[in-house]
Amino acid sequence: MAHLYTATIRWERGEAVFTDGRYSRAHRLIFDGLEVPGSSAPSSVRVPLSREDALDPEEAVVAALSSCHMLFFLDFARRAGFTVDSYTDAATGEMAPNDKGKLYLATITLKPNVVFSGSKAPTAEEVEALHHHAHEECYIANSVRGDVLVLPEFSVI
Repeated sequence: MAHLYTATIRWERGEAVFTDGRYSRAHRLIFDGLEVPGSSAPSSVRVPLSREDALDPEEAVVAALSSCHMLFFLDFARRAGFTVDSYTDAATGEMAPNDKGKLYLATITLKPNVVFSGSKAPTAEEVEALHHHAHEECYIANSVRGDVLVLPEFSVI
């Protein structure tokens, strides 16, 4: 079954010359009625031609993968009878050159910290298995060519 997802990306030159390369990379990402400021990463294009306070494409990929993994994890934890109180992931993405010398997101590392409560507490092995299953099923993880590392932490209260 195919699913279609849409996003509108809107950029306008404004008063910039453009041909001199000194135009703003700031733009807007619009989807599902939500508008998010976007920009190139300041590591790619220096401020003020990029915005530090905007979502860049690399961050968006890291966030999408982290969110997808979390959503599968929460469902699988629920199905296993565990109660999750919170889930926080300090995900990172590392760029590196590929075999053609082009930069790509070579490694995305998820560092989920999950807090469980309730009468049924998971073991470390069960938490690892839930993360493994979530990674295997995550649509975004299945779309990424680079390595994805999952380094979970958890506690039970």
